[in-house]
Amino acid sequence: MDRRVVFTPSGLDGVVQDGITVLEAARQLGADIDSVCGGRGICGRCQITPSVGVFAKWGITATPESLSGPAETETNYRAKRALVPGNRLGCAARICGDVVIDVPAISQVHKQIVRKDLDLEPITVDPSFSLFYLMIPEAQLGDSVSAADALAEAVATQHKRTAPSVARRALSSLHSAMAKAEGEVTVAVRHTQDGDQIVAAWPGYVDAAYGIAVDVGSTTVAGHLCELKSGEIVGSYGLMNPQIRFGEDLMSRVSYVMMNPGGDVELTTAIRAALNEMIGGLVSQADVELERVLEITIVGNPIMHHIVLGIDPTPLGMAPFVLATNESVSGWATELDLKLPNASYYVGPCIAGHVGADTAAAILAEGPHRSKEMQLLVDIGTNAEIVLGNTEKQFAASSPTGPAFEGAQISAGQRATAGAIEHVRIDRETLEPRVKVIGSELWSNEPGFIES
Repeated sequence: MDRRVVFTPSGLDGVVQDGITVLEAARQLGADIDSVCGGRGICGRCQITPSVGVFAKWGITATPESLSGPAETETNYRAKRALVPGNRLGCAARICGDVVIDVPAISQVHKQIVRKDLDLEPITVDPSFSLFYLMIPEAQLGDSVSAADALAEAVATQHKRTAPSVARRALSSLHSAMAKAEGEVTVAVRHTQDGDQIVAAWPGYVDAAYGIAVDVGSTTVAGHLCELKSGEIVGSYGLMNPQIRFGEDLMSRVSYVMMNPGGDVELTTAIRAALNEMIGGLVSQADVELERVLEITIVGNPIMHHIVLGIDPTPLGMAPFVLATNESVSGWATELDLKLPNASYYVGPCIAGHVGADTAAAILAEGPHRSKEMQLLVDIGTNAEIVLGNTEKQFAASSPTGPAFEGAQISAGQRATAGAIEHVRIDRETLEPRVKVIGSELWSNEPGFIES
């Protein structure tokens, strides 16, 4: 009996014989799964994540029984090494039904290339936070002044400002900082329309705090860590959006939610886990403590916007495409399960049901609304947006472009992995083209290109 198998994020789709292993199926269909030990269950490099549910795009209903139960080799591997929760060994799991298989980055031979460097025009930095270094007299037995009151009063007297309020969630860090401070404390004060508020404190002298900017795309997620006072970018990180295993495009993911109860929670859990991975990568890259990150700003298309916030996206999958809100949303980062104990989050406003906060951010950055001349702003990704306008009026529209630009289910394209064309040059005299691909430093007309 034949079984249909779909591999994500590559989108490879084919029919294989019932009972073969996932690794064998991957080799037959050309899917990218690593294996160092030759399928003997030793290396653990062939880990895969089976997806369960109704996948209308492919006409597949996958169940836990679509793969065989744990084999002896898999049980032996688990006894010696940790296996990522929910993962199986591709060399041990056998195909028993139609199935959708996600190949995580750790198991890909040719990992997806996510290039999200930042090239900003000069901007005026106006941070919403200030750091204040304080000298606090040692508390005496019988003092009735709390740590919160002492710090607020110190900000007022030592820096000639109105005494700030203290965020309730900051009380723990304030108390801890005071206990370790030996008279020296640095506090972070957030400036809001309602007044100043102490949101974090550290013992000793601290001269830098940080913020994270994130663009949650349908296919990739990009983040940048910046120092809030100077605006300096100190770290950049990109990764694939793990929601791809639920559907390559936005409508496929909405369809998954419609047809699988609890699917919206699965999608939210997946993207929040990816955001935490990104946060960890950014602070590690810049050697910054998590506690020093005070703000995270997140933008994305309307469906990503809703999923990050834990809002059911299904109304955006059908006319009239009504947003849950077109206002910005803010709160404490821990409310979104983000591992940032001192940070607040800000999720930008969406413009319309198919034009999201990412487009609003692009408009803010590029400024067509500040130009007297008519400007055209184009953001090409899995979902593309176009904005046309000037100081008088702007028009915005969007369209899915993933199949053309991401290599999803088309015969002559692929994602940005080794072998994908990234540079093309045409000789002005002979009109002969030459190309350079990811993974090779050679041009196509140079010796050794094919072998590389």
